[in-house]
Amino acid sequence: MDNLLGLLRIHIQRGVNLAVRDMRSSDPYLIVKMGKDKLKTRVVKRSVNPDWNEQLTLLISDPSLPILLSVYDKDTFSFDDKMGDAQFEIGPFIQALKQVGFRGLEDGAIISTVQPSKQNCLAEESCIIWSKGKLVQNMALRLRNVECGEVELQLQWIHVPSSKGL
Repeated sequence: MDNLLGLLRIHIQRGVNLAVRDMRSSDPYLIVKMGKDKLKTRVVKRSVNPDWNEQLTLLISDPSLPILLSVYDKDTFSFDDKMGDAQFEIGPFIQALKQVGFRGLEDGAIISTVQPSKQNCLAEESCIIWSKGKLVQNMALRLRNVECGEVELQLQWIHVPSSKGL
């Protein structure tokens, strides 16, 4: 905890057009990993377009570590089926945070944008904005190692006063 920079809240919003792994649907859940930390959403029964609407929070001490998302289909009598994965870096988000600090900006102000590339899983341009007094980044991530599917999420930085901070 000595190297804690802050907390990253990841709002896992929804999955879009996920792969079918059961008869006509899937029972998806999502796992988020960063370093040794691992968090999991609830299972959404019989859906290829699940609305998780869950907040997961990671302790950030090394912002250079990538964040890996893996989607699985929950099975009762066998191993869970993998439904794809995606990876992203929080470097651009941390840079934007350092740029603006915690001073108030106009609501909706775009701080920076991140373009899709071979180095990230972005399905479209991702904007880092100042919204309601907080720095947030909306992302649509295209799943890899699967025939189809995207995951929509939002990042939000939570400053911890006792941390080393950014």
